[in-house]
Order: sequence, then C-alpha cells, then structure tokens
Amino acid sequence: MSADLTPTPVRIPADVDAERADAVVSALLGISRSAAAGLFAGGHIRRGGHPLAKSDRLTGGQTIEVTVPERDDATAIRPEAIDTMGIIADTDDYVVVDKPPGVAAHPSPGWVGPTVVGGLAAAGYRISTSGAPERAGIVHRLDVGTSGVMVVAKTEHAYTRLKRAFKERTVEKVYHALVQGLPDPMAGTVDAPIGRHPGHDWKFAVISDGRPSVTHYETLEAFGRATLLEVHLETGRTHQIRVHVSALRHPCVGDLTYGADPRLAAELGLTRQWLHARRLGFEDPRTGEPVSFESPYAPDLQYALDALRDHP
Repeated sequence: MSADLTPTPVRIPADVDAERADAVVSALLGISRSAAAGLFAGGHIRRGGHPLAKSDRLTGGQTIEVTVPERDDATAIRPEAIDTMGIIADTDDYVVVDKPPGVAAHPSPGWVGPTVVGGLAAAGYRISTSGAPERAGIVHRLDVGTSGVMVVAKTEHAYTRLKRAFKERTVEKVYHALVQGLPDPMAGTVDAPIGRHPGHDWKFAVISDGRPSVTHYETLEAFGRATLLEVHLETGRTHQIRVHVSALRHPCVGDLTYGADPRLAAELGLTRQWLHARRLGFEDPRTGEPVSFESPYAPDLQYALDALRDHP
C-alpha cells in the first residue's frame, strides 16, 4: 500500500451480520464485487492495520480502513477491452451493447473497474457528442451489477434525440427480475417516491419526499421460492426496481444490499442481484422509425434460473 495515501476509516453499518468483506465493501463504495476484490488483493482494505481478505467476515460496528489507489484522472476514459461485452447493433448514430455485470457505464471518482465507454474506445468506436467527456454518448445507465441492453449515442444528433426521449419517457424499458417469494398480487404497479436512504448513503429507499417513481410488473414464471417478473419502467430512478421490489418484501434474489437471503443467493450461485435489462425500444434518431433490441440472460442469471426450474 502506497505510503503517500491516507486510509479512510469506514464504520460497518449495524445491520451487517458476519457478511463477506467483499460484498460489504462493494455495497459501501458502490463498486462491483470484482472491483472490491482488486482493492483487497492490493492490500487497500485493512482492519486494525492488518490487510483483510475478500472472504473475511465483517459485522456491524466494526471499523475498516479503506485506501483507494490514486489515479491521474478518475474521470478520464481509459480504453480497456471487455471480451464479455457484446455489440447488439451498430449504426452511424448509435451502438447498442449487451453490458455484462461488473462494468460501469462511464468513469467516475472511486470506480476502478471497466466501463462501457472505455470498452467501446478499445474496440475503436468514436463518440462525438456534447456530453461530459467521461460520459461520452451515455444517454442512460445501468447499475454496475445489472446486465443487459444499453444504447450509446455516437453523434451529436443522436445524443440530443435520445436524451430527450429518455427525459420524456417515450423509451420502452423492459427488465426481467427474479424476486424472492411470490408477490401478491402477481401483477401490479408500484407508485412510490424514491430518495437517498436516510441511514445509508449508498442505498436508496421509498421516502415521502423522494422523486416520483413508477414501476409496473407482471409474473412470467413462479417457482415457490422465487418468481420471475417482467418489469416495465415509467421512470428511471437509481436502483428503482431493486428498491420497489424490496419495498414489496420481495427483493431481487442475490441483492444483499436490499434484504435478499444470502443462503438462497449462495445456493443459486449468485454474487449480484438477479436483474437484467431485457429489451430497449426507441425511435431511431435518424429515421424516426421504432426500433427494439433484446439481450439474452447473462450466464450467471441463466444458471440460477435453470437451478430453480430443476429444483423449485
């Protein structure tokens, strides 16, 4: 660990009960488990001055020391090939990607992992828009731990049109979510405002003075222990689906941040929330014709679904 970096003490929240250190640090810092693992491997996470392993257990009330490695510019786009990021469509105006988990949309302070824009840069894509340089072409985002279909604008014209479409809610956003238990009713709408969690800065919650948030859902397949939902978003708040299904007391399987059962997650081999951006539809910014793109389930999500089907 570099001597010129000062560790920051971080107190573990009281509701943490002997959870894996990498899962806790991932939630606290808002980074992927793989990025958290890199911090542990580099000796940047310590307790009482001693390096922690990612598999060590943390409990509420403990304090760890976190040192984030210095970077020349946390918001600079660094070309980095992402072999698992597929290209669904490529036009003169936009590119539609199949984003894998563990990849952020764009660089940001504190994030040390790969990004969509960095992956596109490494693949030779040129983005020319008026957005902030580190967010080149980004008109919407998916959580680091969420996989699926995502569009990136390549031209100024497409950037303007697509940004407006997302703002005016004319974009079709369809997600699939595997949630614990069986929601009652099996189809419905959650209309509940979302804002920062009053007790945990890295989480969000349904709060009275939050931003209006509307989620529609319907059941695709029920297993008893879990239910596969199709979710349509009217709004696009951070963690919206995760917060709303947790408020229904049916969190996404594997989503330990929002109350999921760690035993079920382990049984199904999940190290993240079972949430996938399945379909994205919008008007082509050049022709005005409707276009729609779909993404298959990521391998870990398919494995968990197959395991439930074999042993419901």
